[in-house]
Amino acid sequence: MKFFTITRGDLDGFFGLMVDNLIQLLVLSALCMGVCGFPLVFITSVVLPGAAVSLLVGNVFYAWQAWKLGQRTNRNDVTAIPYGINTVSLFAFIFFVMFPTYQATGDYKEAWKAGLLVSFASGLIEVLGSFLAAKIRKYTPRAALLSALAGIALTFISMDFLLRTFERPMIAFIPLGVILLQYFGKVRFPFGIPGGFLSVIVGVLLSYLSSFWGDPIYKEGGIQNGLETLGFYFPQLSVTSLFETLTYANLQAYFSIILPMGIFNVIGSLQNIESAEASGDSFDTKTSLLVNGIGTLAGTAFGSPFPTTIYIGHPGWKALGAKHSYSMLSGVFMTLVSLFGLMGLIQALIPVEAGMAIVLWIGIIITSQAFQAIPKHHSPAVVVGLLPAFAGWAVLIIQNVFFFLDGKLQGVLQELGANKEIHFSLSDIPEHLPFLPYALGGVLSLSQGFLITSMIWAAMVVFILEREWLKASVWAIIAAVLSMVGWIHAYELKGNAILNRFTDIANWDFPIAYGSLATLFLFIQFLAPKEKGNPLEH
Repeated sequence: MKFFTITRGDLDGFFGLMVDNLIQLLVLSALCMGVCGFPLVFITSVVLPGAAVSLLVGNVFYAWQAWKLGQRTNRNDVTAIPYGINTVSLFAFIFFVMFPTYQATGDYKEAWKAGLLVSFASGLIEVLGSFLAAKIRKYTPRAALLSALAGIALTFISMDFLLRTFERPMIAFIPLGVILLQYFGKVRFPFGIPGGFLSVIVGVLLSYLSSFWGDPIYKEGGIQNGLETLGFYFPQLSVTSLFETLTYANLQAYFSIILPMGIFNVIGSLQNIESAEASGDSFDTKTSLLVNGIGTLAGTAFGSPFPTTIYIGHPGWKALGAKHSYSMLSGVFMTLVSLFGLMGLIQALIPVEAGMAIVLWIGIIITSQAFQAIPKHHSPAVVVGLLPAFAGWAVLIIQNVFFFLDGKLQGVLQELGANKEIHFSLSDIPEHLPFLPYALGGVLSLSQGFLITSMIWAAMVVFILEREWLKASVWAIIAAVLSMVGWIHAYELKGNAILNRFTDIANWDFPIAYGSLATLFLFIQFLAPKEKGNPLEH
């Protein structure tokens, strides 16, 4: 295979990754306008072209990387690493950085500049992390890396789209059935039509018909509004705006968001590289992560306040039969969409309901891989590693409910002409509602740094299963140190914002608890010593 090729699997992969990226940009646009006051013209002319730069840089590189690996190993089944806007960072930056800045200043451009600052800092962490990630990967059991991904796949990917599917079953069931038939049942559709393409087409047709049963997907005027944004928007260099806000005071103010999000991006990308290797495609860790960081920095330089990341889902795209070209097709397509202002029109023509079946299937495949690509007796470790992600997802739901209720309360107070400022916030719950149907403190503690927590607990269980008590103890000590400095479990409530605490020790409970656990494992090591060796090698 001397030249780039486009296979049927690449087309399926392109439709899946394209829909995924479109969803990110649609959510990004809606939140920037609705929460931070961005005018549509600013998003269309500045933010989206900047995001296109980052998407093009990464997708083209990862397509080339997969092609080169295929050339070097004489294989034609290498699948490129998926890549796109980081969903978790998107929400974190908007709600905890850009929205508070917009509230304080009333200026959407100041909110945008604050977003550029945290995205730039996150990109630097990704670049620096690329030089350390290979070591982390070497000393971490595969079950610990894959279980954290599976937790995200089950919660933040699968559950969201599963709930949407059951919200509109008459639209979503048939596209999902098409995907399941082709990729689980190996059914070939007439004329060789790719399942991903057929699923989207059927979803669009059913969406058009939805008005007949009283649940219309398409809104009046949507296409006309989409046509109004058409044009050509060349990426605008935004380095001057970035440097205007790149101060020590601002970095310190946003440190509690920058550090965990940067670490989250590095660890998440690292886990996705491990997932690719478990599927048979071994990519260089440092280079893959370095380009990921460079993509974020490139997007920031051209006005995108949202970092990119190596996406979860490589085994899913591989199962679709996608190879290297699906990634390049997605990068080029998203660039054209962003540069020519096509986002509004595509949003009007292809609703989320039409393409979410592919993304749901990807989540299922990722979760399956966590159990299939490890020794069978390590499966309990995967189950343990899944649990922290559920806490992270629960906190997101709880937080969104409180944001919604607080917004409704402010609307009612405004209508009543109330002078007193009253808020419905998470920070008031422990004081006013001490008896809750769930352990709020436990949910919040487990959710903070849940990716790292997932790795730690899954690794401990792996080494307990292997009766390697000293290694289990080392991971417990790592957890004690990380909890002491606030990388995991530490949080601070400010209204409905949940912030990490790095400046002091939030409490001694977790460091002492993990220290006690490490002592217990060492005690067992003393009673039943195992062969000596590096306590981290596996």
